Amino acid sequence: MKSIKLRQIAMDDFPDVHKWSKDATFCKANGWQLNQEDKELFQWWSNCVQNTSDTFLRMGIEYEAKLIGYVDVACIKENSAELGIAIGDSTLWGKGLGYRAALLMIKFASEKLGITMFDAETHEGNVRSRKMLEKLRFKEISRTGKEVYLGEESQLIQYQLTL
Repeated sequence: MKSIKLRQIAMDDFPDVHKWSKDATFCKANGWQLNQEDKELFQWWSNCVQNTSDTFLRMGIEYEAKLIGYVDVACIKENSAELGIAIGDSTLWGKGLGYRAALLMIKFASEKLGITMFDAETHEGNVRSRKMLEKLRFKEISRTGKEVYLGEESQLIQYQLTL
């Protein structure tokens, strides 16, 4: 199986992020504005790279020596955090890379940050994400709120994993 790893994100990754912003499928699924102004996108990525928050950590997902997405732990408080993940190259969706990256982040966050409870949220229509969370042993805990996903209103589903 080909190598996947988590690493710090860097300004040198911007060309990959820029490519994602041109991928209509990725943008529509992740609520990104398609063909966002380069200056705005660059500023957003710069803010991500320079982040020094104690409550948020974003790491790059590297596959075959290329940045393909990112994984976050957010709302870090004591022993809990929210897990988020985005595979920027939509041609790589459905290959288990998000699952493998999420496993790496859960391991990192539990060992280095003491996180033992992870929350996650996805859209009812995002079947891949739901299956990934269930494979990671997350349990559905509620269905609260609605949001647009792939152009249609979709129920939000909240999940939790306790280690």
